Amino acid sequence: MADNSFSDGVPPDSGEAAKNAGGPGQSAAPETQLEGSPAEKLTDQVMQNPQVLAALQERLDSVSHTPSSYIETLPRAVKRRINALKQLQVRCAHIEAKFYEEVHDLERKYAALYQPLFDKRREFITGDVEPTDAESEWHSENEEDDKLAGDMKNKVVIAEKPAAEEPNPRGIPEFWFTIFRNVDMLSELVQEYDEPILKHLQDIKVKFSDPGQPMSFVLEFHFEPNDYFTNPVLTKTYKMKSEPDKADPFSFEGPEIVDCDGCTIDWKKGRNVTVKTIKKKQKHKGRGTVRTITKQVPNESFFNFFNPLKASGDGESLDEDSEFTLASDFEIGHFFRERIVPRAVLYFTGEAIEDDDNFEEGEEGEEEELEGDEEGEDEDDAEVTPKKEPSQPAECKQQ
Repeated sequence: MADNSFSDGVPPDSGEAAKNAGGPGQSAAPETQLEGSPAEKLTDQVMQNPQVLAALQERLDSVSHTPSSYIETLPRAVKRRINALKQLQVRCAHIEAKFYEEVHDLERKYAALYQPLFDKRREFITGDVEPTDAESEWHSENEEDDKLAGDMKNKVVIAEKPAAEEPNPRGIPEFWFTIFRNVDMLSELVQEYDEPILKHLQDIKVKFSDPGQPMSFVLEFHFEPNDYFTNPVLTKTYKMKSEPDKADPFSFEGPEIVDCDGCTIDWKKGRNVTVKTIKKKQKHKGRGTVRTITKQVPNESFFNFFNPLKASGDGESLDEDSEFTLASDFEIGHFFRERIVPRAVLYFTGEAIEDDDNFEEGEEGEEEELEGDEEGEDEDDAEVTPKKEPSQPAECKQQ
């Protein structure tokens, strides 16, 4: 086998090669045989070609200009000081983690100030309380157009038929369900058979972990009595971490959701929309008789949100599809906490959605590409979902 030292186009010293060729009767190494050969002459000609030399120099320059290669050229004393800077950076990351812990405490403090307003919001939505004239006063941009239209309507008198009395439903019907329909991230999760259930949703609350407890937040979905389940409240707990990773401390960018727990839904008989019953025929191998059996398989539903995939533990890794599902779940939980609950009325009217669309215009091309990928993944999921068995959490409480 030829010596790999020739790969760089520079043959070794022929005299040194002759010394290493071995004892009597052994052939010389390939390098010594090529001395003065056409191959050596060709190498000399190539190395004298200006274009080849320019290409080699350009490659050497690009290598030498990368940060890692530059660091390697520094003296040992300078590298030692850089290591000291990295230690300082790790300490900065730990201080930043403490900062976010205090931010979480501050969020908890202000959540208590927001809650009376959110409680009144629920009363208006459900119709338990009617807002006063002062509370109902709002000056919109289209106020003059609305007033003009109302005046014109009042002037039109139809003698033949009296005007029908305007309906006055209780509260704001289907408030939260309308938000689910308006927000794409949520509407994609809702199936047709989920809709009658979500119309009974009266409120969504965010509860932060108590002082001294691990960082987390709980989403509470409050339902009025309905024909589907007996739970008045369904919960989803998101566990968070504000601590630099020991293996990669420089990747720390603030608190992150690391796991979540759902709750058990006490479905009424025959009303569980997260499973479907299928009939399957089985043929006896010996007798040839056929019997029909029924079995339950998972069914797509928003209410699978309360039976989430668990993050891997003990060093185990999730497959790519599971990682994507878990990341999507975390994103939805964060969206409820940061956007939906604090600004519910604006998502009901669509104003917040318009703001979000305007903000994300610059990323439109990227979003279209991602949507295409997601569609492909949905098709794959449709084929394998019936084969998966759902795992139910133990109880509807913080885990």
